[in-house]
Amino acid sequence: MIKIYHNPRCSKSREGLKLLENSGKDFQVIKYLEDIPSKEELRTLLNYLSISAENLVRKNEAIWKENFKGKLLSEEEIIDAMIAHPKLIERPIVVNGEKAVVGRPTEKINDILD
Repeated sequence: MIKIYHNPRCSKSREGLKLLENSGKDFQVIKYLEDIPSKEELRTLLNYLSISAENLVRKNEAIWKENFKGKLLSEEEIIDAMIAHPKLIERPIVVNGEKAVVGRPTEKINDILD
C-alpha cells in the first residue's frame, strides 16, 4: 500500500496528497506530526530514500537553527532530533513498497507510482 507522510499545513504536502488522490490508487495518509514515526520507521524511510538523516531535515526550521545548526551530530542524534521534533522531517514523503521519494517537486511522486 502507498503511504504519504503528510502535514496538512504544508502546501507541498497538500499538492502531493492531491496528486495521489488524482492517481486513483489506494493510499494511506500518515499525519506524522500526530503519529510520529518510530526510530525504526525513520531508519527504514532513510533506507528507502537512500539518503542520510541530515538530508531529511528541514534546516530552515527555527528548531533546527536554534538547537542543532553547526553541531557535529551522529546519524542517531539526528534521527532522535526528528523524533523529538517531527516538524524537522522533510515532507511529503511517499512510500510505495520499498521505494520512497520526498515529493519536492511534487512530480517526483510519479516516479514510484507504478
